[in-house]
Amino acid sequence: MQSSDKASQTDPGFAVPSHLFKNCPTGTFQYYFATDTFHWSDEMFTMHGYQPGEIEPTFELGQSHVHPAMRESSAAFWAEVTEHTSPLSMYLTLQDRNGKDYQTLVVGGPLFDGDEHIGVWGLLIDLTRSIHTDSHRLANEAVAAATLKRSTIDQAKGVLAGMTGISTNEAFNVISQHSQDTNRKVNLIAQDIVDSHGRQIPRQIDGKEQARQFLRSL
Repeated sequence: MQSSDKASQTDPGFAVPSHLFKNCPTGTFQYYFATDTFHWSDEMFTMHGYQPGEIEPTFELGQSHVHPAMRESSAAFWAEVTEHTSPLSMYLTLQDRNGKDYQTLVVGGPLFDGDEHIGVWGLLIDLTRSIHTDSHRLANEAVAAATLKRSTIDQAKGVLAGMTGISTNEAFNVISQHSQDTNRKVNLIAQDIVDSHGRQIPRQIDGKEQARQFLRSL
């Protein structure tokens, strides 16, 4: 298993809300583009039937544990997750090393280091125990909890773009720069923008300067 030092230094954009998953074992993972390496939590190893650190996690290993009928859709999902800048999810039937099937929900989203998209974070949630009781509610809550932080940032980009006429990419760049200038986290600034939606700001010829002035006024 690869060292988790890098994972601990990078904000994955989510926190595991354990109270939602008390009946659903949940593993976490990170994947880094530059080194083509995965970091699995101990729960990830256990859910696949291994002892923590027993094997080196790879994409090929993960695919070998997906039910054969779902491997093509699983590979397509992974390709989409590595390209997108918002979280995605899908249901998968996994098989542990002994061939036992598990009904799971996998959630994946972009992993950032500052403004740089450096990899993918993810949750693997075992819904098997509750699949006949309340799995639909648990799955929806899992996705909502995992995507909340990124959704706030997306809302803020839209609000700022709508107020100033700049693109959403330019809006994110302005928010990121303001984060560096003020030493405040991007998601906190995003929440301020969403909360302040509807405020009037003076019109400027330069939309980005208009956005900067608005952020300084918050």
